[in-house]
Amino acid sequence: MVASLSSWPWDNMGLYKYLLYGPFVANVIYSKDSWCLHILILCMLRGLVYQFWTMFGNWLFLVRRRRIIKDGVDFNQIDKEWDWDNFLILQAFMGALFCYLVPNISELPVWDLRGAPVVMMLHVLVSEPGFYLAHRYFHGSHHFFKNYHSHHHSSRVPMSFTAGYATPLEHLVMGVIISAPLLGSLLVGVGSIGMIYGYVLLFDSLSCMGHCNVEIFPYRIFEAFPTLRYLIYTPTYHTLHHTDKNSNFCLFMPLFDALGGTINGKSWELQKEVSSGKNDQAPDFVFLAHIVDMFHSMHAPIVFRSVASIPFFIQPFMFFLLPLGMTMMLLMWAWSKTFVLAFYNLRGKLHQIWLVPRHGFHYFLPFCTEGINKQIEMSILRANKMGVKVISLAALNKNEALNGGGTLFVNKHPDLKVRVVHGNTLTAAVILNEIPSDAKEVFLNGSTSKLGRAIALYLCRKKIRVMMLTLSAERFQKIQKEAPADCQHYLVQVTKYQAAQNCKNWIVGKWITPREQRWAPPGTHFHQFVVPPIIGFRRDCTYGKLAAMKLPEDVQGLGMCEYTLDRGVVHACHAGGVVHFLEGWNYHEVGAIDVEKIDVVWAAAMKHGLKPV
Repeated sequence: MVASLSSWPWDNMGLYKYLLYGPFVANVIYSKDSWCLHILILCMLRGLVYQFWTMFGNWLFLVRRRRIIKDGVDFNQIDKEWDWDNFLILQAFMGALFCYLVPNISELPVWDLRGAPVVMMLHVLVSEPGFYLAHRYFHGSHHFFKNYHSHHHSSRVPMSFTAGYATPLEHLVMGVIISAPLLGSLLVGVGSIGMIYGYVLLFDSLSCMGHCNVEIFPYRIFEAFPTLRYLIYTPTYHTLHHTDKNSNFCLFMPLFDALGGTINGKSWELQKEVSSGKNDQAPDFVFLAHIVDMFHSMHAPIVFRSVASIPFFIQPFMFFLLPLGMTMMLLMWAWSKTFVLAFYNLRGKLHQIWLVPRHGFHYFLPFCTEGINKQIEMSILRANKMGVKVISLAALNKNEALNGGGTLFVNKHPDLKVRVVHGNTLTAAVILNEIPSDAKEVFLNGSTSKLGRAIALYLCRKKIRVMMLTLSAERFQKIQKEAPADCQHYLVQVTKYQAAQNCKNWIVGKWITPREQRWAPPGTHFHQFVVPPIIGFRRDCTYGKLAAMKLPEDVQGLGMCEYTLDRGVVHACHAGGVVHFLEGWNYHEVGAIDVEKIDVVWAAAMKHGLKPV
């Protein structure tokens, strides 16, 4: 039997739960109730406080050296904390009760400085000890911990949203603790609207700070003022409570842990170690990603964790946030540095995803080439200095016209210890393994590209006729001569899409318009390796996604979807770098694809537990 007040009544309502704010909106519209308006504004501001602190905790390019728990936040935790804001609805209704307790609340002054010391005194004398005792009781009682507080502690890596992830009973208690100082100041006649806003938002900020998993306090402050460590807790102090559940129970003041004898002995030493930034861990593998477009720039944990945890699609709210996206883009350009976007653990090794702050269209502007290559080169040299074993380049970062598939950097820096990998060998293997075993012919556009060449040469060896769409007879003949003499006749040059009107296997390496897609016969399947992927206009045809593979089951800490791919699935070039690292291959995979290695790389991927999608 489920314990009472252990689950939210609106748990299954999804987005419809926000209709519960309807009575407040109705009161504002029809009754001109200013207090209901303040409740709505306060709920919105509280939500933004939690959102901004969570974003801050995910700005790994700024905070990775000061992270306390080094693991990433996985999909399981994100899903559990999805409705972290349930408590705001509950406490909004609790706020409505103030109308009955303080009848003239709508007539409060905007500000009354006399209320500040009263609220502060009541917080220290009522809220702090009240929370400490209640918190210890939730831990000391098997019934209350199992049915209530264990939910909060089930989050493996504390984040600011974790502060809101708790049961209704806990948030009822928290609501009383927040209300006590405010109600006290109102009853003695020194309350104000400004004091309510200030105290509640400060309370939320301190709660989020303690859960953010980033140590923001320099240890020298506590060395200079030792008493201060008992007056304000640190993120390290609170995170220790999540790892050792029998200590550090205080709200914001460790003084009460000192009085109760429940301070963790590691608190000050660990805080010094983390805040010094010396506890940073160099990754073993790096995937160097890029942004596809302005909307895609919002599909990252540094913006919205929940949005990044599901496959990318353009959501309506993104249109309203385009100015914010543009501002973020300009700031990233000004920084002119690769960002650490996310990380995960695989086979006990740290894998990181770095982001080149350039949008997809930049890669097709000639005057941007030098700047993009400079950023990629800086990333490779940085990885080399850190001791990274393998750095894998995402689709446009290894564009042939940009840097020869990474050849430019390897030739310029022959002493690189980090292995540069374009991952296209596995990309080719994934596409080739999608083609039906009974196929007799395929149509291939983008046929003279790096991937197109490898696919054509591989298929002709399998006695499959390949119609290679290209206007350049010279480039076609160059590829044809690479094929074994007895297989060259399986490669056929075509110059128009009409030539493929009877072929049901189209391999697309170059963008094709709806008009060009019309030449495919009904039942055609479009395999593709074009970035961005083509849009599926034909209802009588099927469209494959970009070549991708599912990571092994033992991956940990992954909480971000890669573009439009499902959870735990990465693009084949990313997976190719992972395989390169797991195999310990000591060569660069740049430039042209070695057709002889396609089957070798595929077999290695299967051996390590990667699965085709």
